[in-house]
Amino acid sequence: MKTADPSAMDRRHWLLRSGATLAGAFGATSLASLLSSPAQAQSSTYRALVCVFLYGGNDGFNMVVPRDATRHAEYAAIRGRLALPRAALVGMDADYGLHPAMSSLASVWNSGGLAPVFNVGPLAEPITKTEYRDRTRQRPESLYSHSDQQLLWESAGARVNVRTGWGGRAMASLGASDPVISVGGNGRFGLSALDVPLVLPGPGGSFGLAGLSGSWAPTVARRDAVAALYAGSHANVLMNSFASQQRNALAMADRLGALVAVQPDSANGSSVVPGLASINQAFMPITTNNRINTALGRQLYQIAKLVAARQTLQGNRKIFFAQQGGYDTHGDQVGATATEGQHARLLQQLADAMACFYNAMNAIGMGDSVTLFTQSDFGRTFKPNNSSGTDHAWGNNQLVMGGAVRGGRTYGTYPALSLGGPDDVGYHSWELHGRWIPTSSVEQYAATLLRWWGAGEGQIDSVLPNLVNFGTRRSLGFFG
Repeated sequence: MKTADPSAMDRRHWLLRSGATLAGAFGATSLASLLSSPAQAQSSTYRALVCVFLYGGNDGFNMVVPRDATRHAEYAAIRGRLALPRAALVGMDADYGLHPAMSSLASVWNSGGLAPVFNVGPLAEPITKTEYRDRTRQRPESLYSHSDQQLLWESAGARVNVRTGWGGRAMASLGASDPVISVGGNGRFGLSALDVPLVLPGPGGSFGLAGLSGSWAPTVARRDAVAALYAGSHANVLMNSFASQQRNALAMADRLGALVAVQPDSANGSSVVPGLASINQAFMPITTNNRINTALGRQLYQIAKLVAARQTLQGNRKIFFAQQGGYDTHGDQVGATATEGQHARLLQQLADAMACFYNAMNAIGMGDSVTLFTQSDFGRTFKPNNSSGTDHAWGNNQLVMGGAVRGGRTYGTYPALSLGGPDDVGYHSWELHGRWIPTSSVEQYAATLLRWWGAGEGQIDSVLPNLVNFGTRRSLGFFG
């Protein structure tokens, strides 16, 4: 089962190691659209979605916790040693609070920019406990498996053999064939029928021909020689197509290379990234010695630069992908206090990076144009295991953040906290672990995001073919 970072051997890194040009990392149509004329650059209708995938299965029911006395008592009675003290929860409203390690998101909640969405998960169609037990409705395939459930979240389906991701299909639905832009590896989420994601390295990374960047004369001569190889025309159609991809790739590297490389201390960064000083200031809480000090922070910093330099990137509809791993917390999930332990460390990194990104978007005037949302393999068992951890489950809580979000309130249906109750798949005594049956589907979650993003209802139906199974409940309501 997959618990590690799925990008460890993504296509981009393979290409760089092999010495190939970066054209192979994405389709020719993707490159052509990204290299289109500046007339297609930023417009007043710019909107971007930022997916942050939490690999390993985040314990979303310790991320968002009941705060009222009655329900918190129910929560604590089952969670035992994993239960977070009611007084330590980060204030959201009278009913729910965030994990104490996520205090940096309190100001985002107070500004109305954050919304928890309860008990979301892969579904083929709505299903009750009775229907689940009797198999009278379709179950998603391979429940509780890391690799399979990651695919169901990324593809927004109920079967693991869907080759494309809902992010990639959404970009393809625009007709321009722009790819998803990933700073977190080459996962299923960004695949479409014809394109793969444009995978970028982190801040300071080199984006171009491996070993052929720089101004040293022999390097320049080699780069010119490679360019000359692809400059001519060939009688063979396949050779012509390949040469075109390579030419586009070289042009893409020339256009984005300087932007990708900018870090907080880049001497000429402000000439490459509009508003860089404001972005740097927003990310100051997670910056040490002019370097962003967490992996997720570096990814969101890179995306912030790409949004700020949208005229260089071009196009007014974008989907970005980032990821954070390590959430497979089977043991030692908590520490001696509520803000210690493996899960607390991960959630603090997540919250800090999200808060910095939110502030950066507002600082450059793009807060209402960019929405960040989380996804994860699955939720975790509500009842702890014997190792002070949690095991694989199903429904999970997610976070949506941005200026356009109807924040300051919660969405979806929180499960009844009763082992063996109507929301728990378990029936026999040995299976009463609190694996909650989702009350909202990945399709409904994605449709709500895509509708705000600008997709029409017909496009949404083509991107999310199972959405029709949920009738008129096509939106979870977290946008106005």
